[in-house]
Amino acid sequence: MSGANERLRRLLALVPYLLSRPGASVTEVAADFGVSRQRLRRDLELLWMCGLPGYGPGDLIDLSFEGETVTVTYDAGMRRPLRMTASEATSLLVALRALAETPGVTEADAVRRALVKVEDAVGQARPTGVVVELADQDAATSGVQATARDATARGWALRMRYYTASRDEVTDRTVDPMRIVLVEGRAYLEAWCRRAEGVRLFRMDRIDGIDVLDEPAAPPTRAAPGDFSEGPFRPLPDQPEAVLELEPEARWVAEYYPVDELTELSEGRVRVRMRYTDRAWMVRLVLGLGGRVRVVSPPELGTRARHRAYEALERSRHLPFP
Repeated sequence: MSGANERLRRLLALVPYLLSRPGASVTEVAADFGVSRQRLRRDLELLWMCGLPGYGPGDLIDLSFEGETVTVTYDAGMRRPLRMTASEATSLLVALRALAETPGVTEADAVRRALVKVEDAVGQARPTGVVVELADQDAATSGVQATARDATARGWALRMRYYTASRDEVTDRTVDPMRIVLVEGRAYLEAWCRRAEGVRLFRMDRIDGIDVLDEPAAPPTRAAPGDFSEGPFRPLPDQPEAVLELEPEARWVAEYYPVDELTELSEGRVRVRMRYTDRAWMVRLVLGLGGRVRVVSPPELGTRARHRAYEALERSRHLPFP
């Protein structure tokens, strides 16, 4: 298995390496990767069979040999930034976190750098997808999290745009950082929020843009750090809750949003119990999941979602019945 892992890393590195060195000699490439010329040629032959889904001749990586040199003539999109939907990026985050926490994993630093980069990208997600730049790995630490950590350590105030999932809204905040905390595998900025006039916990991957202000952080004396021994958030006594059954394609909801309870069902489905503060937001979440969710309770949530769907169909004059 270790040999297969080593070869996979080499194959992933070969294309960007050859793209940056067109016409590189086979001897030079083999030496840089620490393999024999025969092994390198077998790797290049395997790369010829890799590419985009569909795997027709025009979708595969193409290489050109001229004497003792090799050039990538078609890279199957590997020079472009990777585009993912928010759910795909969330699934990748879960896998990377699990990998980073696995004892004995080699290249753990590379895994953590990738994790930071994807977290930053998810925080900048748009409906068209998430963009993750594969180039310039050194820039991975210069994103939102690095800025927040640096400002917290140096004691400077921050201005940021923050996405609140429970209300499905983006707001501008000016905050006085207090500390960075890691709760249940996620990084949060705990800070005094001047807009809310209280201590708030901001999930790092939901900070969409951040700037360090030219003024020191000055949380009031009454701003006390929170106790997160039982999780990052404490539900309100009268906060409504929903029970949803999610199809495998919608399991990302259980990872992206806080859930109070998760039950595994058959065929990869899960049942989750989650609290929410805004019914309109929950209705939008259900509608956005389409046929990949079933509302178990409360009944009025399912009724409201159906009514909103019918209203949308009526406006577009595509009602399925007279």
